[in-house]
Amino acid sequence: MFQARSFKHCKTCGSAVSYAVPPDDNRERATCGACGAIHYENPLNVVGTLPVWQDRVLLCRRNIEPRHGFWTLPAGFMELGETTAAGALRETDEEAGARIEMQALFTLLNVVRVGQVHFFYRARLLDTDFAPGPETIEARLFREEDVPWDELAFPTVRETLRRFFDDRRRGQFGFHMADID
Repeated sequence: MFQARSFKHCKTCGSAVSYAVPPDDNRERATCGACGAIHYENPLNVVGTLPVWQDRVLLCRRNIEPRHGFWTLPAGFMELGETTAAGALRETDEEAGARIEMQALFTLLNVVRVGQVHFFYRARLLDTDFAPGPETIEARLFREEDVPWDELAFPTVRETLRRFFDDRRRGQFGFHMADID
């Protein structure tokens, strides 16, 4: 089970926190002995798209760590004040400079070991003119047989692409959910 324990000090008063199970709770929380505040650590949401042009998908080569130089779908952390779809659209613009039409949620992946949930939406590319941002070395379209499978940055990207191409062969697209180790 993932256990972050990232709190060292109380966000309310600045005193040191300790981890204990508060009354009427069932797991350890960062608890402030000075002011009594309880701080909750929750998963981070990663939002992105699976942009498609005909029989090809758009991948971005990362210009940042982790996994600098590896390929990924356009995605990143969801910001406060945005929906998962709005965040996915923003990340696609920031990372690939791609113009898309958002479609249905394609996959939800639980990555418990790192405390994340990944949401990938299908997206229809409106054209093939890309303007990658500073986090991306290049953005490029790939057919299934050309995907650099050994150079994919994350297991969630591999799983999403695998399911997409499997669905494409069957001629039907559904919603997918999985737990990733």
